[in-house]
Amino acid sequence: MQPTLVILAAGMASRYGSMKQIQSFGPDGETIMDYSIYDAIRAGFGKVVFIIREEFAEQFKAIFEPKLQGRIATDYVYQALSSFTNGRAIPADRTKPWGTGHAVLCCKGKVNEPFAVINADDFYGKDAFAKAYTFLTTQCNEQTYCIVGYHLKNTLSDNGTVSRGVCDVSTEGNLTDINERTKIFARPEGDIVYEENDSLTVLPENSLVSMNYLCFAPGFIGLAEELFEKFLDEQGQELKSEFYIPTVTKHFVQSGKGVVKVIPTSAQWFGVTYKEDAPGVQDSINKLVTAGEYPASLWK
Repeated sequence: MQPTLVILAAGMASRYGSMKQIQSFGPDGETIMDYSIYDAIRAGFGKVVFIIREEFAEQFKAIFEPKLQGRIATDYVYQALSSFTNGRAIPADRTKPWGTGHAVLCCKGKVNEPFAVINADDFYGKDAFAKAYTFLTTQCNEQTYCIVGYHLKNTLSDNGTVSRGVCDVSTEGNLTDINERTKIFARPEGDIVYEENDSLTVLPENSLVSMNYLCFAPGFIGLAEELFEKFLDEQGQELKSEFYIPTVTKHFVQSGKGVVKVIPTSAQWFGVTYKEDAPGVQDSINKLVTAGEYPASLWK
């Protein structure tokens, strides 16, 4: 069975101020997502599942259906605040979705095969898809998941701080811990630091970080459901609490359910964290097209 690519596209990117998931970056109007889907198709993925907000469904389908028809199977999952809350009261003022872990939970019943999860607005590179496909088709099972790990130095923004899940990895290449570090930036001196409680801590430039490119067997969705119930009981009344994929991944490892391999990629990540990042992303894509990595028009 060919693996499925799940794309997280329901978050409306408050920092960025527009529906960046469908902004054009490529020479023929391609979105960042187009490049991910193109890379997934050439790696061998059989289906793409978009997690979106239902109010954008028609607009979204009009953009993607014509170009993907006959190339890869597509499906849609709608992430709503009420999904999987099982009748619990949701705070009246809450508008923020429940986070990436909840988004994956919304795939219950739609994704029943090994799958990869990515963000809509991150450019991951051809190597990451090839490595994910190999893992999903040769090693993935209910006791073995993986994170595609990027070298920290390949994931920074010139326009502000970034948040990254910094992985602690055993000598066997398995995840032992993952910690979300916010406010990471490169200093003029050349080193990379993160800020926490007004103090700066240096991070090695080759630290492996999670860019939310993860590979799971379908049982991960059931584990997310179990932990989401607990999350709602403990934090469901907070207006901005979020249930993240790394929370579920960390629980999977630390409760002894299995191992999460951290598979390094040499790929250069780029994405649009800030509006000012957009020209740089466009430039990076143009360079890849010029170098022959991608055709000038992906779908023609």
